[in-house]
Amino acid sequence: MNVLLVYAHPEPTSLNGTLKDFAVQRLQAAGHAVQVSDLYAMRWKAPIDGDDHPGRDPQRPFHASLDSREAYANGRQSDDIAAEQEKLRWADTVILQFPLWWFSMPAILKGWVDRVYAYGFAYGVGEHSDRHWGDRYGEGAMAGKRAMLVVTTGGWESHYAARGINGPIDDLLFPIQHGILFYPGFDVLPPHVIYRSSKVGEQNVADVLEGLGRRLDGLAVDAVIPYRRQNAGDYLIPSLELRPGLAEGAKGLGIHQRG
Repeated sequence: MNVLLVYAHPEPTSLNGTLKDFAVQRLQAAGHAVQVSDLYAMRWKAPIDGDDHPGRDPQRPFHASLDSREAYANGRQSDDIAAEQEKLRWADTVILQFPLWWFSMPAILKGWVDRVYAYGFAYGVGEHSDRHWGDRYGEGAMAGKRAMLVVTTGGWESHYAARGINGPIDDLLFPIQHGILFYPGFDVLPPHVIYRSSKVGEQNVADVLEGLGRRLDGLAVDAVIPYRRQNAGDYLIPSLELRPGLAEGAKGLGIHQRG
């Protein structure tokens, strides 16, 4: 299996650095091919702007999605974007690894998504009709591939529990798992979350690594989150509301999972 690890932490000696190195070794030992996009080491450019479209008319106002579409369609994207897209095509499984900073991913990783997920590559594709509303949410360029988040938090697990003050971890990660991963077609594995990361020391780091190892061992076979596919009949088109009779009386993000 080909695995792409997109890694976002600035300090190689951090717990995240240890987790990343361990993940590469564990996957390679199991016979997988691994590529790592270490965004801080790469000095990844996070902002999306006109420089992502070499040769564009500088007199024309920049439009993020339209410039992205034109650059992708005409093979005129900046080299760093095209290289990351090629890694995504190569990968069977993608792991996004990052610390949870202010309830989301680090800005550099969001910038990777903003720039690499070009119009025509990760979105804006497929038929739009009264039967089918684009190839997305279970369809698209990443269909048939798997993805998983590896996330560290400073807070306790209870802080992210169903009644925890920070909100349920699955709700906090929903925009990433459902929006960034499932949207272009990935089958999304449940996240691997390591809580109280600043308290992981020499005494328990082996247990933390072994827990991650078990998840990595199951990348190809573990059950994925049963998100509802957009064009499989659960949603009205074009309003994209859940059909009457499904999850009746329920509210919240959980209604977008089957059963």
